[in-house]
Amino acid sequence: MALNIRPSADLRNKYNEISKQCRETREAVIITVNGRGDTAVLGLQDYKQMKAELELLRTLAEAEDDVKNGRVGPMQESLDRPRETLVNRKNENV
Repeated sequence: MALNIRPSADLRNKYNEISKQCRETREAVIITVNGRGDTAVLGLQDYKQMKAELELLRTLAEAEDDVKNGRVGPMQESLDRPRETLVNRKNENV
């Protein structure tokens, strides 16, 4: 994976080109200021996917911590509670 590195002037002067590059390659473009990395530009779809994956990893880490520290319950009980809440909401809206 080659890094796509562009000077900040390109962000101002060649935005459409950078945007197209992000969408087509699905890779971040690193913007430099005075020769040093400053900002990463990423296509919106890839940003959303990255956020969703990060949230999933956080959830899994929390679940792993719960298991490690004995904060778990029977699977059936875990499924029954949300089901009961949904049924109660449905009955309230009828």
